[in-house]
Amino acid sequence: EVNNVKPMRKDVSEFFLMGLSDNPGLQPLLFGLFLSMYLVSVLGNLLIILVVSSDAHLHTPMYFFLSNLSLADIGFISTTVPKMIVDIQTQSRVISYVGCLTQMSFLILFGCMDGMFLTAMAYDRFVAICHPLHYSVIMNPHLCGFLVLVSFCVSLLDSQLHNLIVLQLTCFKDVEISNFFCDPSQLLNLACSDTFTNNVVMYFVGVISGFLPMSGIFFSYYKIVSSILRIPSTSGKYKAFSTCGSHLSVVCLFYGTAIGVYLGSALLPSPRKDMVASVVYTVVTPMLNPFIYSLRNRDIKSALWRSLRRLG
Repeated sequence: EVNNVKPMRKDVSEFFLMGLSDNPGLQPLLFGLFLSMYLVSVLGNLLIILVVSSDAHLHTPMYFFLSNLSLADIGFISTTVPKMIVDIQTQSRVISYVGCLTQMSFLILFGCMDGMFLTAMAYDRFVAICHPLHYSVIMNPHLCGFLVLVSFCVSLLDSQLHNLIVLQLTCFKDVEISNFFCDPSQLLNLACSDTFTNNVVMYFVGVISGFLPMSGIFFSYYKIVSSILRIPSTSGKYKAFSTCGSHLSVVCLFYGTAIGVYLGSALLPSPRKDMVASVVYTVVTPMLNPFIYSLRNRDIKSALWRSLRRLG
């Protein structure tokens, strides 16, 4: 029935999400897989927040940003996966127009916050390695609080700009979104009016909100690597770089897939490839972050053991 939908005005009441597969036999597998991934992600990130807040050894800027990143990750994965799990269970892929815009707003808000917190963490590592004697003076609680507030405000602005762009669309030529969540680029592709200006504005906003944090991260690591290479001992180099390893892994995973989806949808439209990449950055990355940080980080592991001993 979806293919016969006539061009619709902006008062369109609902969209249809394509979902990951139409195969009825795969639905129970997808339901179990995504429910378990969601639970692992939420519990893992909650554990990081609880460990950081309850252990005095972790009351440092780096772990303050990490707990905020975990909070943003819980919000990020909660924006898409619960809806998809319910859709699989109820065999319904309908999402209301308001629900679609709300989901898109929260997705961009939490996604942008992830990027901003990763940038703040890169700056923290830069100060710790390049200016160790001034670290406690520079990374004071006021600056940390200010960076979190700025991250939230920039993300909210980015989210609302995307929302305003989509609200400008006057009609839609189809109501089927070829993804499992409401994606702004997908909605622009469905518009029956000329969206060239909106596309330009949206990609400009996307580049600013993605390129600026990436530039900050790249600059921080350029300075960090330069400083590490000047350390005479091999063990000193390893120790300095090991504090950045987990952060760098998360940055590569998050930005690699997010940029791939954002630019790929414009250059080489391929719904299935976009969907796989979307699963990686909206589901897999928030799920892996706690493991990357807890398995690669001696402080987190020690704090976990201390917590377990206290409980025992």
